[in-house]
Amino acid sequence: MNELELKYGCNPNQKPARIFMQDGGELPIEVLCGKPGYINFLDAFNGWQLVTQMKRATGLASATSFKHVSPAGAAVGLPLTDTLRKIYFVPADAELSPLACAYARARGADRMSSFGDWISLSDVCDLATAKLIKPEVSDGIIAPGYEPEALELLKTKRRGTYNIVKIDPDYEPKALEHKDIFGITFEQGRNELVIDDDFFAKVVTKATTLPDSAKRDLAIAMIALKYTQSNSVCYVKDGQCIGIGAGQQSRIHCTRLAGDKADVWWLRQHEKVLSLPFRDDVANPNRDNAIDRYVSTESLTTVLAD
Repeated sequence: MNELELKYGCNPNQKPARIFMQDGGELPIEVLCGKPGYINFLDAFNGWQLVTQMKRATGLASATSFKHVSPAGAAVGLPLTDTLRKIYFVPADAELSPLACAYARARGADRMSSFGDWISLSDVCDLATAKLIKPEVSDGIIAPGYEPEALELLKTKRRGTYNIVKIDPDYEPKALEHKDIFGITFEQGRNELVIDDDFFAKVVTKATTLPDSAKRDLAIAMIALKYTQSNSVCYVKDGQCIGIGAGQQSRIHCTRLAGDKADVWWLRQHEKVLSLPFRDDVANPNRDNAIDRYVSTESLTTVLAD
């Protein structure tokens, strides 16, 4: 198949819409469920590039949560602390794979922005990851494959219309990219900047040694920013983006936005926030709204929980 009809373009009034291979070759994707739209695939393909490059740079399972062509969060599969499980709404007794940990971190960093996201996974989606995805509000997912039980569970989302895309992990795009704007075609070389240990070889400070954890987090930040609409700023801690500011005309506002998101992520771990008494029937998005409002108005000055 070298052409796929889309639900619609950037906006519902932009029809017809499709993706296709100009050279007549086969599309490297298969839609297993749903009917994705134009923005869905922009998020899917950018997110897929992000997670594959992040895994290549770190050697760890990777995930990202995309919204409107910028990542809301991105992370690698490091284990979750008890506190992170609480603020990401992960059941205390849930058995988590490295991929599930990566997804929980990517989704949980900025839960407000991740609402209705597109998920990209570096590895085959397993059941542990699918169980975390199932209760969240999301538009779709792209991965190199799906375990049978995971696929069946994801197909139950959105009354059977959840967008599930499988991509060929061996697909390599051409070196030149094209884009039409106002009837005029733009051409440029793909952004093939490789971010690895060599990228950070030249340290310009007096302290010339970077620990491996710092190199890992710097790589995550740079790769996330590679797929974030400029101007863009990214804060990273312990293998996950905790604040991403994207697409602002002013670098100052972009920095403030990313910093504000990092502040919220940090304050969600405060003992007062962790002890907020929610009823069992309060949905996660409503909890997120209440927590964000609480941390923006409450004076949280005591020591954070470990």
